[in-house]
Amino acid sequence: MGKGKLAKFADMEQYSNVFQYPFSTYDEHPFTMQGQWRQQYFGNDHPIVLELGCGKGEYTVALARQYPQMNFIGVDIKGARMWTGATEALNEGLRNVAFLRTNIEIIDRFFSQDEVQEIWLTFSDPQMKNPRKRLTSTYFMERYRRFLVDGGVIHLKTDSNFLFTYTTLTVEHNGLPLLFRTPDLYHDPLSAENVEPATLQVQTYYEQMWIDRGLDIKYMKWRLPRTATLEEPEVEVELDEYRSYHRTKRSPKQTAL
Repeated sequence: MGKGKLAKFADMEQYSNVFQYPFSTYDEHPFTMQGQWRQQYFGNDHPIVLELGCGKGEYTVALARQYPQMNFIGVDIKGARMWTGATEALNEGLRNVAFLRTNIEIIDRFFSQDEVQEIWLTFSDPQMKNPRKRLTSTYFMERYRRFLVDGGVIHLKTDSNFLFTYTTLTVEHNGLPLLFRTPDLYHDPLSAENVEPATLQVQTYYEQMWIDRGLDIKYMKWRLPRTATLEEPEVEVELDEYRSYHRTKRSPKQTAL
């Protein structure tokens, strides 16, 4: 029988690769390693890559295995899920992996300017009702560029046509440099020429289930300049018929901004 949530949280309190700072306790326990991740945790000067909304952390751990010359930090608020990746990384002795349990809304409180080189958004909730909660919205991109290097890369991997379309419109509307975009990552012949091998080789547990269900996996990557003015596109996007695995559409509306 697997461990329960309380046991997992107890484990993570002792894990050297987990930092827990949910918004509810941040003011009482401020984070002191902002701007010092390389010096105080990783002990190297390698690039730092974030996975926001990392879930179980298997993608973060898999990338860390593929790229030992880079540092990876998985971020999520749900610690019981994160326990899986954190435990795996410790058991394998992966020193280039860390996990941060916090609300992504305050992600800019944990990193300083130019401290992060890339961001991965893997199967984020499309948040069809609330643009400010979409992790590719200008609300979040404004926060990302407070710590992302100028022109740093953001990757989006999603099964949601809504989020893929919304993000495409946002990138185009703001003139952000688009590096690659495909509505079908695993069947597009251009993918092999435009993405790193790990992007095609590493799949999460839920991603595999979506693929088995016949869904196309969409992918895009773009650069985020620090000085560009960011505006939300005033375009309605057709809603998805589903929101995530085993969930049906919640809203009776057909489109959303």
